[in-house]
Amino acid sequence: MIKIDGITSQEAMLLEDRYGAHNYHPLPVVLSRGEGVYMWNPEGKRYYDFLSAYSAVNQGHCHPRIISALTEQAQRLTLTSRAFYNDQLGPFEKFMSELFGYDKIMPMNTGVEAVETALKLCRKWAYEVKGIPEHQAKIIFVEHNFHGRTLSVISASSDPSSYKGYGPYMTGFQVIPYNNLNALEKALEDPNVAGFLVEPIQGEAGVVVPEEGFLAKAHALCKSKHVLFIADEVQTGLARTGRMLACDYEGVRPDMVILGKALSGGVFPVSAVLADDEIMLTIKPGEHGSTFGGNPLACAVAKAAMEVLVEEKLAENAFEMGKIFRARMQAIIAKRPDLVTLVRGKGLLNAIVINDTEDSKTAWNICVQLAENGLLAKPTHGNIIRFAPPLVMTEEQLRDCCDIIEHVLINFKA
Repeated sequence: MIKIDGITSQEAMLLEDRYGAHNYHPLPVVLSRGEGVYMWNPEGKRYYDFLSAYSAVNQGHCHPRIISALTEQAQRLTLTSRAFYNDQLGPFEKFMSELFGYDKIMPMNTGVEAVETALKLCRKWAYEVKGIPEHQAKIIFVEHNFHGRTLSVISASSDPSSYKGYGPYMTGFQVIPYNNLNALEKALEDPNVAGFLVEPIQGEAGVVVPEEGFLAKAHALCKSKHVLFIADEVQTGLARTGRMLACDYEGVRPDMVILGKALSGGVFPVSAVLADDEIMLTIKPGEHGSTFGGNPLACAVAKAAMEVLVEEKLAENAFEMGKIFRARMQAIIAKRPDLVTLVRGKGLLNAIVINDTEDSKTAWNICVQLAENGLLAKPTHGNIIRFAPPLVMTEEQLRDCCDIIEHVLINFKA
């Protein structure tokens, strides 16, 4: 085994297994370097990245403009805490508020922290603005959601692998079927409902796209009942689906937007909640916060990351590349209907469904073979393979990737 620098792939895997918690089950691939749409292992093998750290690397690995912002700011000031002002937070907040059209932004660190922030804002608004009796506010979730793994959000999960063994669970949550307007309308009859939290496309569930018009009609139902429509765009937002926000496809302006992942281009943990003053200003000084939320390093990185998305027209590229990708996958399905059932998605957030049971190893084995052929993807829910490359991918690169996927699928034997 050739050893270019540092430890070998085998050594890295053995160390993780020996000293790390076993809360992940990675493919047997070790990564040591990334650039654009590519990653390399310690031995120098190159891969196309078709996961993008679950859409955190929309701008591509180590984008020079984002890295420049990181290194420049890191040499000046990294953290002040919110006990003081800093010279990066205000400009970042102004940029984001004007870009998305909301009065205020509250920066945090991880996606699930932003979700928790939105839930707290929703409850505070329920009591201070809507007038729901104290401790009676309800928030509606949908089945097969994925908003993270804190105790709060797993209390509304329908996935046993997320919630089993962690009770007792938080109250005040109701779970209804996804993409079901009748169920939402019935749930909204309760006057104590304060918010409806939904992913415009369910990423972790296998890139499940609701029927056209669902988001707009759900938004209208919420408005009619004075209920907040909260969009978790942590994975679907920031150009991934071919629009800046997935909600933009239906002209929906959520009452709250939750962002994360690509907000920093995969360079630094940054997340945020966007809302107008009526909602955001219900939380007063000292009632919510984070040591690292809004730190100058995060703000400099996130602003640069967002400028890259806009100026390099990555939403437009994702839209066009997505059409090419799904057309190629449809052609593969026609050749291997015994193996692949369907392809679904928007922009460059897509998935194929393997014609097998969730507990089979088929999708996993396909991903192993894809990695052996130089393309990295990962199964979700057993028989679904998600494909989400960096949005800087060119048509030539995409077609090369489709050739790899076709080669593996056409020649795959169980």
